[in-house]
Amino acid sequence: MPQHFVNLPGAATLPTRQYQLTGQIIDELIAESATGVVHGPAGTGKTYAVQAALERLRKAAVPGPSGSQVTACTLAFPSKPTMRLVADALLTALTGAAPPRSRNRFQLISTLTDLLSGPRRLVVIDEAQRLNSDCIELIRHLHDHPHTRFALLYVGGDGCWEVLSREPMLASRVFRRLPFTRLDRPAVPALMRRNHPVYKGASDTLLLEIEDAYGKGMLRNWAVFTHAAAGLCGTAGIERITAEVAGNVYAKLGGGIH
Repeated sequence: MPQHFVNLPGAATLPTRQYQLTGQIIDELIAESATGVVHGPAGTGKTYAVQAALERLRKAAVPGPSGSQVTACTLAFPSKPTMRLVADALLTALTGAAPPRSRNRFQLISTLTDLLSGPRRLVVIDEAQRLNSDCIELIRHLHDHPHTRFALLYVGGDGCWEVLSREPMLASRVFRRLPFTRLDRPAVPALMRRNHPVYKGASDTLLLEIEDAYGKGMLRNWAVFTHAAAGLCGTAGIERITAEVAGNVYAKLGGGIH
């Protein structure tokens, strides 16, 4: 499985509904060579869910509908990338070699069209909210070309869907869209007891207090808190969190998130 935030030892993957849907949606995109979007606030687990699904594909060597193996590549761009940068990065990801600088954008697009017309692929664009209209249109053009056949997944944080949905040519082609949201508060105690041994046997009251003071429904916040709690428990020679340990963690992390 992918590494948890802060490489938290002993943490288990939480099979939340959003986590499970991510894998299902990626399978559907591959089967239909379609476009999908996974988006939500930072810290809600979307990147981990996508990485887990991609790792499963690599390990299982999942074949496409025609029986051919599906390969995946993931790209992320800096703020305000150019069309040339996007084309260069995609070609490098597909071939493993940087394209010659002598090629212009139109030559790159022609080469990309040929490459994406071959074996079945999944192209993942991370931090998709950074793309501008020209870059989105370039990717859409490649995906819509009659000779290409690849699945396309956009992944992004705050503002991702707002950026993508402003492009009618793209928005109308989205086959699956999965918004990631904060954890449902009533479900937090059971999830956290499943997430890490330090919470085994902890009361709902204590875990909800931690949720309200620091977790805030964000898996990343819980990972930071758990890392500190496990360390303090180890120092104290105890296996399970207590109200006293939780209080010390708050102090160590600045008193909680307000």
